[in-house]
Amino acid sequence: MEEENLNPVELATELTIAWLGNQNNRVSADDVPAFLRTMHTTIVELGSGSSAVDASGGEVAPTEEFTPAISVRKSLASKDHIISMIDGKPYKTLRRHLSTHGLTDVQYRERYNLRPDYPMVSENYSLARREMAQRIGLGRKGRGGGATPNEAPAASEASAESAPAPTPAKRTRRKAAENA
Repeated sequence: MEEENLNPVELATELTIAWLGNQNNRVSADDVPAFLRTMHTTIVELGSGSSAVDASGGEVAPTEEFTPAISVRKSLASKDHIISMIDGKPYKTLRRHLSTHGLTDVQYRERYNLRPDYPMVSENYSLARREMAQRIGLGRKGRGGGATPNEAPAASEASAESAPAPTPAKRTRRKAAENA
């Protein structure tokens, strides 16, 4: 019955004394009042039942409400860049910017209630990268995959009719030595 009548200040003081009495805990004298205040507010919250607790017994973090720096429409207004909703600055691609804030693209979309198809790369930057990839041959299968599937039959017929006969390969010294 005596435990029910304990004052939160007394309980916080007793817990602080016990914590400071442990020789493994080293605290400067200046930090003791702040620790005591923290202990007191924790005891008051636990006593009033105001802190949220989930089914497993752990505390649930309160959901933070994030206000975007700009509207979704303004963030996608330009084809040259996407404006971040975190800081309102323009970026060609948001992935590196989001990683500096510890976010993935999925978390970013959830945080600001964006659609799943919200772009992470500006339109012009994406087109430039696509053109460069096509120019250097990325995405083609094998060496002769230069033509698209729709153009392949016409290109092969035209090249067969007008292509000159293949010239014999020059013999290298190694091959000449092997044949001799």
